[in-house]
Amino acid sequence: MTVDDLRRAVASVPDPSPLPPIDEELVASSVRYLGSSAAMESLEADAYWPKWDSPWWHMLLLSEIDEARRIPAAMVDAMVARLDAMPLHVFPIYPGEAPPGTDPWRDVICHCALGSMHRVLTECGVDVAASLKWVEPWFERYQMVDGGANCDEKAYLAAECASSMVATISPFEAMLARPVSTFADRAAAFMIERQLTKGSPSVHNAEERATAPSWLEVCFPRFYFYDVLRGLCAVVKWAKGREQLLPVEAIATATAHLVAAFPDGVVRVQRRAFAGRRTLVHIDGEWQQRPSASTFPLLEGASKIGEPSPVLTRHWAVARRDLMTLLEP
Repeated sequence: MTVDDLRRAVASVPDPSPLPPIDEELVASSVRYLGSSAAMESLEADAYWPKWDSPWWHMLLLSEIDEARRIPAAMVDAMVARLDAMPLHVFPIYPGEAPPGTDPWRDVICHCALGSMHRVLTECGVDVAASLKWVEPWFERYQMVDGGANCDEKAYLAAECASSMVATISPFEAMLARPVSTFADRAAAFMIERQLTKGSPSVHNAEERATAPSWLEVCFPRFYFYDVLRGLCAVVKWAKGREQLLPVEAIATATAHLVAAFPDGVVRVQRRAFAGRRTLVHIDGEWQQRPSASTFPLLEGASKIGEPSPVLTRHWAVARRDLMTLLEP
């Protein structure tokens, strides 16, 4: 596909009329929850678990629908304190990095989790670099040679580079809100090399290669999951901020797919990436694995398959507009 072909394809998609926002009562229900004693008790027990109905997930979803400003200040402050109180401020890879008795599920945080919450806290007005000094250096520390990352610690010990799109996208987005960084530039190069659509070529991360076709189905909310619209929007934002042109071959497949999938410019939810996931649940004083995670009203309302998404539709419109000036001649 040539630059002119891609420009014509992008230009063929109209800008749709504004879509109705997400039901205000659903939004308000999550805001009320985050201001409740039950939410504070959940946060005290764990910053992240259980999926998908702890304060962590309410905060992430409010951020995704551009309502982070409504997260109660007390919850924002409590989340910062809870993260800083994590037993480990490293991602343990080598023997001895995690003390005996470390819970690998609850005492260790991962790259996509930190990237996600960095974005939310930033939108809430928190200077993450000042309040959580260990977070931003973390991203560069665990960036792999190709610019990606992996939330599987064994990937760092493999004889090949087994980076992950899913582990990279959230930190990449988070650092795009910061001043120019080597991390963001290298992550962008990684995304471009993968053409936004390709799973890992490694043996260690063959599972990602098998799941990569699902990235063509746009999901909402994203949380830490990946799809090609999310990848395209992030790379376009990076290119615009860095005044870089994008090679057609790097984005043609993803862009042409999105043009064909949403020719009227309205993006409809195609996948609930969070469905069917296991979780940890605190029961009778113990954390136990459960085969399915619970949800909450705003999550159910925002993720209906086939429904137009005002957020994703807006993201696609912005990406199309900016792409027209960012393609290599």
